[in-house]
Amino acid sequence: MSTVYDCGLPDSRFAGMSAAKNALKAGRLVVLPTDTLYGIGADAFDGEAVAALLRAKGRGRDMPVPVLVGSWNTIDGLVYSVRPQARDLIRAFWPGGLSLVVEQAPSLAWDLGDTRGTVMLRMPLHPVALELLREVGPLAVSSANVSGRPPATTVEEAREQLGGSASVYLDGGRAEQGQASTIVDLTGVAPRILRAGAVPTGDVADVLGVTAESLSAQ
Repeated sequence: MSTVYDCGLPDSRFAGMSAAKNALKAGRLVVLPTDTLYGIGADAFDGEAVAALLRAKGRGRDMPVPVLVGSWNTIDGLVYSVRPQARDLIRAFWPGGLSLVVEQAPSLAWDLGDTRGTVMLRMPLHPVALELLREVGPLAVSSANVSGRPPATTVEEAREQLGGSASVYLDGGRAEQGQASTIVDLTGVAPRILRAGAVPTGDVADVLGVTAESLSAQ
């Protein structure tokens, strides 16, 4: 049984946040709003909950789950070494619609799928998401849809696809961006765009001091 909480109403938001925190601590899944799309989240350090998230979406371990964080500083405990390029992009676009693929800290006790030693991180620009992340810590979050179906931009679209897979749905209104984040891979010799999205490639190139064409080169 799942419950939807309207986070536009103070009492409902308080109740929803409490329910979401309890659900995540118990290893259950929560649907939450972000600035780009709605996401389905689990405690990033609960392997069984992350596995349940992948099952809910109909995805395998070959498509590991990204991680959302609630502050710039959180990345220091999750990443092997934060490159100056990562710092520059974080300062320019976090919180916002930019995801960074970086080498994860080898000491991390989590299982997000077949990550091959990397993790995709983002700090979303949404008050509900940020409040929850700052309360519970990093969350493994993927788009709130069944794999192969359109991503959800409203809580209704998310619930129609995921149903009882999530025990709590936080309704933060329609997702402002309505498209996925831009993904920048910083694990290689040169940065590259893995997915164009909410942040224009040209804006990323300007911050890094490179050409947009070089970012798109494979």
